[in-house]
Amino acid sequence: MTFYLIGLGLDERGISLHGKKILKNCKRIYLENYTVDFPYTKKELEKELKIKIIDASRELVESEKLVDEAKKQDVVLLVYGSPLSATTHISLINKAKKERVKYKILYSGSVVDAVAESGLSLYRFGKTASLPKWQKNFKPESFIEIIKENQKINAHSLLLVDIGLEFSDARNQLNEINYPLFETEKIIVCSRLGIRSKFYYDKLKNIDADKVKKPYCIIIPGKLNDFEKESLELAAE
Repeated sequence: MTFYLIGLGLDERGISLHGKKILKNCKRIYLENYTVDFPYTKKELEKELKIKIIDASRELVESEKLVDEAKKQDVVLLVYGSPLSATTHISLINKAKKERVKYKILYSGSVVDAVAESGLSLYRFGKTASLPKWQKNFKPESFIEIIKENQKINAHSLLLVDIGLEFSDARNQLNEINYPLFETEKIIVCSRLGIRSKFYYDKLKNIDADKVKKPYCIIIPGKLNDFEKESLELAAE
């Protein structure tokens, strides 16, 4: 019996051939559904992969019950993008190791490598930060400190956006923080990476929110070299 952690890649056809083969022989197939705004529906994914999928909530995944299930039968957890981009998944693997449950990880493409299509060098990115969806009485701004740290070393900052956060709302949040860089410098918005990738490179206030489709992420560029400048201008709308 095996616990499989399989990356879906960035569109419904992004899973590996090895992953498809495993799915054909497994009846307990879960889909993590709370970390990203999927660019396709569950039904579209089921049709593409010819399988039946069980929704996996945050509570189910964090309870680590999937590893317990794998003691009796093969269990798959499908994850959008790459499977080890979240610490929750590493916790599942740690549990499997501790309890001697056989496991297998199948990797795939993710936003973290697809941002290179913008023309920016992956080697010049600093720490990645999350842009959370603000609540009425909870407006965390800790990601700004990560951007400032990256700016000090001329590194690019990748902001991963919370599920359900429209670009217009994300822009309002960034404007409310009143960080000067968002008013004076151009940023990059990457929309639907790996599907029909679109890049918007302009000042925050000038980017047309109606054109930015989910899922999307935001890059705060550090100091651009000549090659990056040229590549970014060719990639951007």
